[in-house]
Amino acid sequence: MKEKMAKWKEKGTAFWTNRTKSQKGVFVGSILILILLIVGIALFTSSTKFVPLYNNLSLQEVGQIKTELDARGIPYELQDGGKTITVPEAQVDTLLVDLAGQGIPNSGNIDYSFFSENTSWGITDNEFNIMKLDAMQTELANLMKSIEGIENAKVMINMPEDPVFVSESTEQASASIVINTQPGYQFQGNQIDSLYHLVSKAVPNLPQDNIVIMNQYFEYYDRNSQTAFGTQDAHTYQQTVKKDIERDIQRRLQQMLGAMVGGENVIVSVTSDIDFTQENRTEELVEPVDLENMEGLPVSIETIQETYSGNPPVGGEPGTGEGDVPNYPAEEGGDNGEYELAKETINNEFNRIRKNIVESPYKVRDLGIQVAVDSVIDSDGNEPQYLTQADENTVEAGISSILESIIGTSIDKEYGEVIPEEKFSIVFQEFNGDSAVPQPSSPVIPLWLYIAGAVLLLIIIILIVLLLIRNKKEDEIEEVMEEAITAESSLEIPEMPENQDSESVIRRKQLEKIAKEKPEEFAKLLRSWIGEE
Repeated sequence: MKEKMAKWKEKGTAFWTNRTKSQKGVFVGSILILILLIVGIALFTSSTKFVPLYNNLSLQEVGQIKTELDARGIPYELQDGGKTITVPEAQVDTLLVDLAGQGIPNSGNIDYSFFSENTSWGITDNEFNIMKLDAMQTELANLMKSIEGIENAKVMINMPEDPVFVSESTEQASASIVINTQPGYQFQGNQIDSLYHLVSKAVPNLPQDNIVIMNQYFEYYDRNSQTAFGTQDAHTYQQTVKKDIERDIQRRLQQMLGAMVGGENVIVSVTSDIDFTQENRTEELVEPVDLENMEGLPVSIETIQETYSGNPPVGGEPGTGEGDVPNYPAEEGGDNGEYELAKETINNEFNRIRKNIVESPYKVRDLGIQVAVDSVIDSDGNEPQYLTQADENTVEAGISSILESIIGTSIDKEYGEVIPEEKFSIVFQEFNGDSAVPQPSSPVIPLWLYIAGAVLLLIIIILIVLLLIRNKKEDEIEEVMEEAITAESSLEIPEMPENQDSESVIRRKQLEKIAKEKPEEFAKLLRSWIGEE
């Protein structure tokens, strides 16, 4: 075997050395083009487009679908934290029909269809009540999931036992509901009231006061109607308003900062000081119409002008005027005189304003915001990676600008100048999450390694096949040469005198010399002879 391998190696080396540069370039270029073509075809055929099969699944439903896909050998991918499962686009419709026919996914919840599909005479009252309660909870959760802004809902109802005696009073039911809201969706007051009303009417003997609704962030949804505020005492009302203000600011900041650094990487706390002083006052103001010139609106104008020139003699009889002494002549006037009178009276109307002012029931007097940011950016492995000082400065600058704007617009201007930098604090700290050390996952071989290995294996197989074909042809040529030499040696050639070299002897010697020195040319010569025969 070693001799044969050495022989193949020698033939391969001889074949390569006998080729020209152009032939070598063509050979190498052909191999490279073939490799690139195979790699391109493999990548193109292996790139499968995955589309969602189901969205917003529970872990139980994902497990059911995953088991079925594994049994069928269908590739799939999990996205959105395991809530969405994607499959090849060509198989989506078929899988939807097949899985629906098998009842997959099955959440395991009992609805009202259970009673029509599983009727039995052997069921007990306790079993019936349990299934009825489970069906009521499932139907109510499905009803709430159809409301805009609610992605999922879990309902827990506590139904009291029926009284044994008629005289006993019936206890009231209670309900606890957890809803998963869409990111950024805000419920209005009337929507929350409608939700309470819906649940109260769906469950027998369930007053609205016995209903508790909260979201996935442990935030409660209370009924905030105006009549409810009016019936509260002052302390409860003030605490409710204070809590609503802090919760609203905290929720908006949590959503905004969560979009910047990740919802799990930031925690916001808000404290406020609310002024509940109420003031009712009446103001009567008089203002000019023209504020620039401080003038009113003219209503009436009276102008008097008198002008007198010259001094004519006084007429009349002496002493006949009123107040004159009888028979006493008056003084003679001068020859010249001048008299002028100008008088103008303007009545202006001014704006008379009467204001009945009722101040707002509360004002934000002071505000404090505390923000904690996780300083760990990568916790994979045993050694976590922390934010650098430059990264912390960048994040702190972005958060500070947002907090300054919120504080500046939230605190009432009546309480003087506000310095936002004194109203908030930002700290970077490693959050205490799960203390368990993550187990190192087994290394996953990437797809391109499989493709490269398959291409190399295919190239090796092609080269081996070509080499075997070439060796087989050379073996056939050698066998033909050996047969020809054996046939010639088996012929009885009469000895001739040394001095008589016939033409056949000379040709024979030439053929033997060629066969020893140039076996390849001798093989070509034999093939041509065989072809002629």
